[in-house]
Amino acid sequence: MRPFQTRAWLWGLNVLVALFIAGAFAAPLLESAGQTDVASALYAVYHFTCHQWAFRSFFLLGTQVVYGSEQLSAQSVDPYTFTGDSDLGWKMAFCERDLAIYVAVLAMGLWYARGRSLSPLSLKTYVLLSVPIALDGFTQLFGWRESTWQLRVLTGLLFGAASVWFLYPRFDAAFGRRVEASTYAPEQQWAAAPPPPPHR
Repeated sequence: MRPFQTRAWLWGLNVLVALFIAGAFAAPLLESAGQTDVASALYAVYHFTCHQWAFRSFFLLGTQVVYGSEQLSAQSVDPYTFTGDSDLGWKMAFCERDLAIYVAVLAMGLWYARGRSLSPLSLKTYVLLSVPIALDGFTQLFGWRESTWQLRVLTGLLFGAASVWFLYPRFDAAFGRRVEASTYAPEQQWAAAPPPPPHR
């Protein structure tokens, strides 16, 4: 497989992730500009990937970046379905944790594209790095506690970066990319030196 073909999947995936992030920002910006039909369509599409709860989402163009469920309820709005208004701002099309995951995936993907020399993360280490997001997410899901936006962002960044580290080198291998043999490959380094020619 030619080098261009082995690189194409990575650049294509990075572009898709960047567009996905851009769309989540575009929804509140379009809503604020009065383009409600286009914004509603974007929110509807992103709803397939995220719950979009307002009290777990970042807001743009408002008085605050984040709001708690009590704050939103005090404003007489539904904290689960509220999209935004001119006072509070408009929420992004996905939640804080999802934003962190996709930003980390894009950042790591762009970094990986520069050299593509990263060895794949082991499954054991990947599972270990995924434990924080699992603990934070499931304890919140079961109602045992309410996470903070800082924890959601931190665990999302860690999980997104670990996912790229685990998957992308394996994708490269699946698409046939192989590291060229080096003059100083281990088998070359440790090969016994040939015996000297006999004296005559």
